[in-house]
Amino acid sequence: MATSCVISLQLAKAQEAPKLSLTEAYDLALKNYPLIKQRELVKQTAEINIDNLSKGYLPQFAINGQSTFQSEVTKVTLPTAGVTIQPLSRDQYKIITEANQLLYDGGNIKQRKQLQELNADTEQQGIEVELYKIKERINQVFFGILYLDDQRIQAELVKQDIQSGIKRVSAQVQNGTAFRSNIDLLNAESLKTDQRIIDLTATRKGYLEALGLFLNRPLPENTQLEKPMLNNFVADDLIARPELKLFSSQVKLADHQRKLIQSKNLPTAGLFVQGGYGKPALNLLKNEFDFFYVGGLRLSWSLGGFYTKKKELQLVEVNKQMVDVKKETFLLNTNTQLKQQKAEVDKMQQLVTTDDRIVELLTRVKEASKAQLENGVITTIDYLQTVNQEDQSRQTKLTHQLQLLKAQVDYQTISGKQ
Repeated sequence: MATSCVISLQLAKAQEAPKLSLTEAYDLALKNYPLIKQRELVKQTAEINIDNLSKGYLPQFAINGQSTFQSEVTKVTLPTAGVTIQPLSRDQYKIITEANQLLYDGGNIKQRKQLQELNADTEQQGIEVELYKIKERINQVFFGILYLDDQRIQAELVKQDIQSGIKRVSAQVQNGTAFRSNIDLLNAESLKTDQRIIDLTATRKGYLEALGLFLNRPLPENTQLEKPMLNNFVADDLIARPELKLFSSQVKLADHQRKLIQSKNLPTAGLFVQGGYGKPALNLLKNEFDFFYVGGLRLSWSLGGFYTKKKELQLVEVNKQMVDVKKETFLLNTNTQLKQQKAEVDKMQQLVTTDDRIVELLTRVKEASKAQLENGVITTIDYLQTVNQEDQSRQTKLTHQLQLLKAQVDYQTISGKQ
């Protein structure tokens, strides 16, 4: 009856305790990790740069002014009698306002805008790669807590077995068939188990606080972590890591740089209008201040880019080859990790199967030793030995089960499916 009450109380506490799954831990960590702020900054930077580039389609204005003094001016002398042409002043002044409207630039602005978008996408993928690494760290802490929880439960079970032995030996002491020292020995083992529980609880608290730092929220000490359910685990070779998207973005970026090189070597055309005030104006024979204007179509084609175009295109190809090499290296390393992790999963599955049989056999031995202890067939030391043997086998089984689960989760994390 008392045992039922204790179990009911433990179940009630477990139901009241907050729960946290591995998926929820991933989500909270990704939402609160400082690097996540860089996503918005990259987006804002791209929007600002693209907006600035779009201004290139708007009329461009410039104001220029100059004041000069020259050593000599053009003089016109006509032999015709009665005609006098005054020479220009040596000091001349001019202020000009010019407006230019781009009509055609070979697609240069368009290509530069698309380059900003691709560059932002590449930076975002780089952030995703860094954020994905958090999952590996979460796995370590999360499964560390699960391991401590299993060990603490097993310690509680061992304590129950010791208490059961104390009851049996106490009856023998009262009947004069056992020594008081046997109870002392069992009580000492019970206290050692209490110490083990204290150590596990303190260590768990530290792990929980570390996990809380990743999640940016305090986790109560009674937080219950839910073991991942991987009933349909399949160890295939498909890789879906964010690094592959990063490599793809880098290749697209390099391909677009090729288009930009082509477009910047094309001619540009636009309208222009100049208006100004100066002395002299457009009429060089009129030696006085006056307003003037000039308008027309301007064609410009810089041929200097053709000197470097070939090398620039070669550089783009070299960059693409570097990306391909990085991708091949990443796939090789990742596939190697998957092979090793698959071997770890297979090994743990075999060990867990063997553990079941070992626990079953040692549990039978322990149960038999309880009756033997009560009947005085074995000593207290013999009983404690069977209890410790079963305890060790259960600890090993729990450890192997958790290692198997972690190996499966790590496999999915390495492959990019977690």
